[in-house]
Amino acid sequence: MIRVMLVDDHALVRMGFRMLLAESADIEVVTDADSGEQALQRLADSRPDVVVLDISMPGMGGLETLRRLHARDASLRLLMLSAHDDSAHARRALDAGALGFLSKRSAPENLPEAIRAVAAGRRWLDADIARQLALAALDGSANPADRLSSREFEVFVQLARGRSVQDIAADLKLSTSTVGTHLYHVKQKLEASNQAELTLLALRWGLIDG
Repeated sequence: MIRVMLVDDHALVRMGFRMLLAESADIEVVTDADSGEQALQRLADSRPDVVVLDISMPGMGGLETLRRLHARDASLRLLMLSAHDDSAHARRALDAGALGFLSKRSAPENLPEAIRAVAAGRRWLDADIARQLALAALDGSANPADRLSSREFEVFVQLARGRSVQDIAADLKLSTSTVGTHLYHVKQKLEASNQAELTLLALRWGLIDG
């Protein structure tokens, strides 16, 4: 039996996933969480084999949660979910320790298939995401956001969603001056002069919803 923790800030999404996975005799949802902070609190008691984790959540967010879960238990298998189909989020998630990346637009049967693959220690990617990553590797193309470090990318996406420097600092447990430094580097690397321009870039590259 594969023990699963579901982490998503939408209760209806978690309920839908529970109902879907209840049809699989070899998968058991042992707990769920509505934030990265709650997932970290429930990790020790629930002892999941696989964590299914939404990349876009309030608070510390999916990528930071992924890193902290992986730091707590390196044997934990992590499957990242995203409403976005861009390769930039997928690459960041895989670099941070995720074994799989699944779009929420995927066919429902892909979720248990992805969980089984990740539980067995195998990579699992949506076909469209895998194609984007492969094409980028072949032709040398890259999303301009790839110039950013992992932390700069997180700050960039949160700022593009309208979060303040103070909120981001609290979520990521950083000082406001450190977040300000990251913001400076983000603007320099992306040649943006303000937060509005960063939002437009994130929308153009499919990193946030309009």
